[in-house]
Amino acid sequence: MPRQSPHRPHAQTRTHTHPVDELLPIPRLALYGFQHVLAFYAAAVIVPVLLGNALGLSRQELVHLINADLLTCGVASIIQALGFWKVGARLPLVQGVTFTAVSPMIAIGTGAGGGTAGLLVVYGAVITAGMATFLFAPLFSKLVKYFPPVVIGTILTIIGITLIPVALQDAAGGAHLIGTPAYGDPKNLAYALGTLLFILAVVRIGKPFLSSLAVLLGLVVGTAVAWLFGDADFAAVRESDWFGVTTPFHYGMPRFELLPIVAMLVVVLITMVETTGDVYAIGEITRKRVDADTVARALRADGAATVLGGVLNSFPYVAFAENIGLVRMSKVMSRYVVVAAGVFMVVLGLLPKAGSLVASVPHPVLGGAAVSMFGIVAAVGVQILGKADLREERNTLILAVSLGAALLPTTVAPFFDRMPDDLRAVLDSGITLGALTAITLNLLFNVFTRRTTTEIDWDGVGEDEAPEAEFGAHPAR
Repeated sequence: MPRQSPHRPHAQTRTHTHPVDELLPIPRLALYGFQHVLAFYAAAVIVPVLLGNALGLSRQELVHLINADLLTCGVASIIQALGFWKVGARLPLVQGVTFTAVSPMIAIGTGAGGGTAGLLVVYGAVITAGMATFLFAPLFSKLVKYFPPVVIGTILTIIGITLIPVALQDAAGGAHLIGTPAYGDPKNLAYALGTLLFILAVVRIGKPFLSSLAVLLGLVVGTAVAWLFGDADFAAVRESDWFGVTTPFHYGMPRFELLPIVAMLVVVLITMVETTGDVYAIGEITRKRVDADTVARALRADGAATVLGGVLNSFPYVAFAENIGLVRMSKVMSRYVVVAAGVFMVVLGLLPKAGSLVASVPHPVLGGAAVSMFGIVAAVGVQILGKADLREERNTLILAVSLGAALLPTTVAPFFDRMPDDLRAVLDSGITLGALTAITLNLLFNVFTRRTTTEIDWDGVGEDEAPEAEFGAHPAR
């Protein structure tokens, strides 16, 4: 009598889709994607606003700068999340303009005379730095072993701690009100606190689907309440054009100058470390295995987006840590949600009126929501730091000194005002200074001394939950 095969056909063909690769129904993709846009929008437009004001651009030029930024953000996010060839991490990472580049770009632009003439020098440096990032990505990804948990965790913690004050400024009414009686008005703080409490209440008592939309609901409800009390202004929506197209080299052909290029190369070196940390952080959150190839693909996407930004009148791009906090809060891990967010951003970049509607969310409401998201970025950093042996004095010093260095630019600003412009362009950023400190100290304490450093054990992440192998968690190719 022939023996029956112990294998069952259904067991052989059964496959599991990792949550990162899950394609959700279109209505849910739209909702979750729009939530990412709302969480991202203020941070996305703040860089062109800061740079445009610093260089003395006209209102029309500034609007074009914002539209170009949103359009490029959308395209860059689609590239990063969807991926093609060896470009894109295929993870739920939203791309945005890096805050690390703000001070250097202002220094470069003002040094070149300001206005659109300054922008042309900035764009020359941005395009060159983007090309360098793309070409250097495979080599940099092999240097991941020099970025153990104590470095990655420290950088992410610094990013979160650096961004929280930005959220608190919004909660107080926005940085533009600093020095006026309206800044810190109890009414502003009430909007921020009310939004934050609403988000917490939805997470606490809501069903899983509602909890995943907590930030979106908080922003909508907070804005509605502000409108009822006459504190939400939609006049800019009526005044905005319906359609606007971003053309390449709108301000003229870029100028390539040596010192600005060097300054921007230092910036992208830091953003490569930042993206590496963000890739590992999103791997930690989604329980998707991350390796050198994943990092290389993410960095190539950064480089391609940065070159595209220089061509389309925008800036250097990086995986946005802000939205990592939203992925953690919502527990929606599908990368196609970020693709949907990218589509929304492209539309907003082409429709200034729609973009103005999103921009009408009051600063205090946005600040209340951002406190939770930025705090989660820091919390992810702390979680990764838990994988480092902080009982070891050298690791503790790396963390302690790096945190101190990161706070220096915001607490002792006059120190940097006395520096040469080229040096200040590199160091006058808490994220840049803190990251450089962590990398340098790790090299001195752990690498050059040939001490063993702990690497993140991705196979052991979340062993108390569903094992990664259940989802076939190898990086998508």
